[in-house]
Amino acid sequence: MSLFDLSDRARQYQIDLLEFMDSHVYPAEAVYEEQMRESGDPHFQPPVLEELKVEARRRGLWNLFHPHPGTGAGLTNLEYAPLAEIMGRSHIASEACNCNAPDTGNMEVLELFGTAEHKEKYLMPLLEGTMASAFAMTEPAVASSDATNVELSMVRDGDEYVLNGRKWFASNALHRNCRVLIVMGKTDPSAAPHRQQSMMVVPIDAPGVTVMRGLPVFGYQDREGHAEIDFADVRVPVKDVLKGEGEGFAISQARLGPGRIHHCMRAIGMAERALELMCRRASSRVTFGKPVSENANIQDWIAEARIEIEMIRLLTLKAAYLMDTVGNKEARTEIAAIKVAAPNIALKIVDRAIQVHGGAGVTDDFPLAMMYAHLRTLRLADGPDEVHKMSIARRELRKYRTKTENNQHGGNK
Repeated sequence: MSLFDLSDRARQYQIDLLEFMDSHVYPAEAVYEEQMRESGDPHFQPPVLEELKVEARRRGLWNLFHPHPGTGAGLTNLEYAPLAEIMGRSHIASEACNCNAPDTGNMEVLELFGTAEHKEKYLMPLLEGTMASAFAMTEPAVASSDATNVELSMVRDGDEYVLNGRKWFASNALHRNCRVLIVMGKTDPSAAPHRQQSMMVVPIDAPGVTVMRGLPVFGYQDREGHAEIDFADVRVPVKDVLKGEGEGFAISQARLGPGRIHHCMRAIGMAERALELMCRRASSRVTFGKPVSENANIQDWIAEARIEIEMIRLLTLKAAYLMDTVGNKEARTEIAAIKVAAPNIALKIVDRAIQVHGGAGVTDDFPLAMMYAHLRTLRLADGPDEVHKMSIARRELRKYRTKTENNQHGGNK
């Protein structure tokens, strides 16, 4: 028996989800694109996506990410990993199953730290798939890879806080169903660095909240949008502070751990689909009298892709297993490692698949260009590669610092 063997229930979910992808999701991709083009609106909500949501819910393929029984599927991280990978093969599958970021992370935050009112007003509609949400943390004026740099001010004024500042890359804020933001800002600049921040629940239509623009990513205006948002004297009741003043950094770490692993699981799915497309194209195209697939360099790319996908999948499963058994904090090295490895490896595979497709690879006739843009962005989202590498290196060096100190004090002779 393997350490990563799945339960019968988890295996059944895989079977059901694969069948749903084949029978409904992949055929819907062309319809989705056509409806988006016909609308002329980059943030249109295509009817086919709503139809997929109805079908996914009917099949029980709904809120699969959510670990809390009753409101979600109640799966472990290890059980959910292969499901997220499957959904990652299509850019519409995660939302079809109500498993798309940033709603997944926001639902988890509201489940863990929200009040009864928050849960009724926001969490339940999010779980039902009738509402969308955004997470406002990154800022244009500071290096937000260090969360303690966040400057948006949250000043207490009686029973309210007054918010002033600007956020950007608030993904999902231009989604047609977005109704609420979870906003991170600074409540006490004089506190210890990791106690200065707080998180608050803010309706997107609150007075003083202005969505300035949707930021293009490699020229794409993603349907859900990556918004720049201005907060000008926005008044937020004290009751809408999550967990308590000064808890913002702690909440962000609780939120980003599962979010990072979900991104990596989906990245593996993209890599698998890119490899499949590369093999099909290489086998069907002929250059200089022979199939492209007979060229040694193409065979090297295919072999390396298979090897590297298996490597990052195993590392991701290990991280998921550790999160389930010893907790997110103890799994932080593995989480950081996959956050670096998965997007980079998937990006390389997609890049090579584009090369095999020739000019067609950079068009919208295939999903590869979109995958490339998404994966390259993922090397920055939820912390850039460099921050995760620094975190891993520090923990490695700490082991040897302890050994050195012991030697200096007569230990380890």
